[in-house]
Amino acid sequence: MDTHTRLHETISALADGELAASELELAFAALDTDEGRQAWNAYRHIGDVLRSEQCGHALSAQFDARLASRLAAEPAPAHAEPLLPLSAAIVPPGAAEPLEAGPLAQR
Repeated sequence: MDTHTRLHETISALADGELAASELELAFAALDTDEGRQAWNAYRHIGDVLRSEQCGHALSAQFDARLASRLAAEPAPAHAEPLLPLSAAIVPPGAAEPLEAGPLAQR
């Protein structure tokens, strides 16, 4: 896999909250580049649009069924370790949770 693809997959997993704790350092290093910041902004914007009820049109039940069927047919990714939610990967167990602020806290 080339570096460009790896960078995008890592940032996409970070944006989705599906990044393994062992990959955080790589993700943060990627975000320290212009290409990484552009990818983060694109994935964040895509997620915002997909979650928004105000942007675009409601998706049909048929779309949901087709998407679910295609996702079910995808092979499960092989991960070296179980994935943690991003907050669990950043905040060690037993530590105080950080305060939430901004647009993500409203969801």
